[in-house]
Amino acid sequence: MTEPSHRLVLGIDTSTTVNVGLAWDGEVLATGSIGDSRAHVEQLMPLVQHCLADGRRQLREVDQIVVGLGPGPFTGLRVGIVTAGVLAAALSLPLHGICSLDVLAAQHVRNAAPALGDFLVTTDARRREVYWARYDPAGRRVGGPYVNPPAELPRLPTVGPAVDLYPDRLLGVPGPRRLDPGVLAAMGSNLPTAGSEPLYLRRADATEPTRRKSVLAHRQPRVRG
Repeated sequence: MTEPSHRLVLGIDTSTTVNVGLAWDGEVLATGSIGDSRAHVEQLMPLVQHCLADGRRQLREVDQIVVGLGPGPFTGLRVGIVTAGVLAAALSLPLHGICSLDVLAAQHVRNAAPALGDFLVTTDARRREVYWARYDPAGRRVGGPYVNPPAELPRLPTVGPAVDLYPDRLLGVPGPRRLDPGVLAAMGSNLPTAGSEPLYLRRADATEPTRRKSVLAHRQPRVRG
């Protein structure tokens, strides 16, 4: 990964919980997280303001906004992406959308001993499924993101929040179990762009009653090994 450029970066991610980070030139100035997944709307902007105050910066000083595009549940994920988009538009700032799983992968590579092979990052997708992606030892995503039942994932070393939910079906190893908003802000600018569209992977729960819920084409076939 390239070295971060000199800029004040505000990071926002609501793919799991509410996470906000602020970093200057790759140095974390402030972070905030709220574990209540139902409080995205009420808590996100106050958390942004809190981080700015902790970092002794003002919103008008921000040079770039990094936002996690998921995958994640529809409503919570949308709150973060819409908020980041509105702030970027109002302040005429560049908006860099990334895969939220890439942040967890960056955390793992930064803090773990050198990996000997590929690993997985997993988060809770509810409905007894997980969101996941596959990474090479350097933390580069080489597959995904997908949504599958945990038993269908490759038997590879696995980190992320879903490991503790399915310890008997995922090959959990020491590593991050939650997204670090400091890493999001400090390293997010250098993670690969994931475009601008939310990575829902599924249709929203609030669909027309005459339609059956379905999984989109991102579902990965059964794989093992």
